[in-house]
Amino acid sequence: MEEKIVYFTKKITPESLVKIYKIINSPLTGNIAIKLHSGEDGNQNYVKPEFVKDLIDCVNGTVVECNTAYNGQRNSTNKHLKLLEKHGWNKYFDVDLLDEEDDDLVLDIPNGKVINKNYVGKNLTKYDSMLVLSHFKGHPMGGFGGALKQLSIGIASSRGKSYIHSAGKTLDQNEVWKLNTKQDLFLESMADAATSVVNYFKGNIVYINILCNLSVDCDCCAKAEDPCMKDIGILLSLDPVAIDKASVDLVYSSEDEGKKYLIERIESRNGLHTIEEAEQRGIGTTKYKIVDIDKEC
Repeated sequence: MEEKIVYFTKKITPESLVKIYKIINSPLTGNIAIKLHSGEDGNQNYVKPEFVKDLIDCVNGTVVECNTAYNGQRNSTNKHLKLLEKHGWNKYFDVDLLDEEDDDLVLDIPNGKVINKNYVGKNLTKYDSMLVLSHFKGHPMGGFGGALKQLSIGIASSRGKSYIHSAGKTLDQNEVWKLNTKQDLFLESMADAATSVVNYFKGNIVYINILCNLSVDCDCCAKAEDPCMKDIGILLSLDPVAIDKASVDLVYSSEDEGKKYLIERIESRNGLHTIEEAEQRGIGTTKYKIVDIDKEC
């Protein structure tokens, strides 16, 4: 696969977020879903709605989320809707909880390595294209969270999350954590699930990774570790594999001594395996070229 372009700016501002999006003359059309992480109750690191408001207004999209499969304030529709309001998402945007009615859309994965079906929020059928707006950071289970995690765990319904985490063994969120699924099977299931969403939208997806508040923990953690290194910048690509690989590479190449904590989190969970598996499935490539828009423009 040929080298893909990943656009970069070290400026992390609402204005630079709009600027980097506009540089590609986005192919997104029709009803546009904005998939982001709205933040668990108590989390201090998630990207706030005020920061992304200008971009979402520019795109004229709908913020979408799905219920979780772990205990917290986002594992049921009633609690999740209240938290979305508490965090201010409803104040600025139309918000759609994709599995609000507890009804799944089942996406087939004919060539899945571990799972052959992906259970996503049924409201996904409302949308023609998607902007995956990821806060890149560490993750307690996946090693890191970026575009591929948003495509897989992020789009999956509550049952779908259980299915991915259990490598296809259960849809029951009360059973999934008892199974002790092998780590690589979980990561490979994420790659399978991500493939189904890319195929569903037929490539009509734009990916943005915001490399700020770089904690070892995800925004799904109510008590997350504070950031361990300085902010890096914003990346954009039409390729989910390339943007996640570029994000990881920027962490590794950073001169910030705090990077060792994030690298340890990524490596201890074998996080790069998700990128490798997604590339094998043909939804992207690890071959990329960084274009710094601060120098080009």
